[in-house]
Amino acid sequence: MVEMATRRGPAVANTEWLTVLPPAQRFSLQGGAEARAALMPAWGVEFSEEPCRAHSSATRATLWMGPDEYLLLDWAYGAADPGSASRIAATLGTAMAGTPHSLVDISHRQFAVSVNGPHAADILNGACPLDLDLAEFPIGMCTRTVFAKADIVLWRTAPETFHVEIWRSFAGYVTGVLAEIASEFYR
Repeated sequence: MVEMATRRGPAVANTEWLTVLPPAQRFSLQGGAEARAALMPAWGVEFSEEPCRAHSSATRATLWMGPDEYLLLDWAYGAADPGSASRIAATLGTAMAGTPHSLVDISHRQFAVSVNGPHAADILNGACPLDLDLAEFPIGMCTRTVFAKADIVLWRTAPETFHVEIWRSFAGYVTGVLAEIASEFYR
């Protein structure tokens, strides 16, 4: 099996306010409470029953994307162990055996950046229609949304830090728009 998650990320430079995050194994899970209960022991991170909320550990996260739909992120696999991504997929598949669900590895599709600092919400709001005020979009909140004309997944991980999942094909577009907006705050 080709280890798609270890594929080199897009050429995006880190800045004072933007950090390209390390590669991650990503899965899209669709399944009801029975599927989540079957997967939880193997995954090790609980699944939010509250809409638009994420749960995380040091190496994994589950993001609520819609009723019975979750984005699973795993940063634990490494380049030093190229077979680890396949083992994660096999372990999750075994845990779900006999349970109605859909579990798709989407690692090849996306990459992630962190937008951080005192102007993070303002930079994102330059092209994202959500109210990113801390009171309205608190720590742990996540959602699928748009940034200009691109689909993204947005997750607030700290008061001034956002994890942004971007489709690889939109890398230049999204990071270019982010840089243009950020130029108002950082010169």
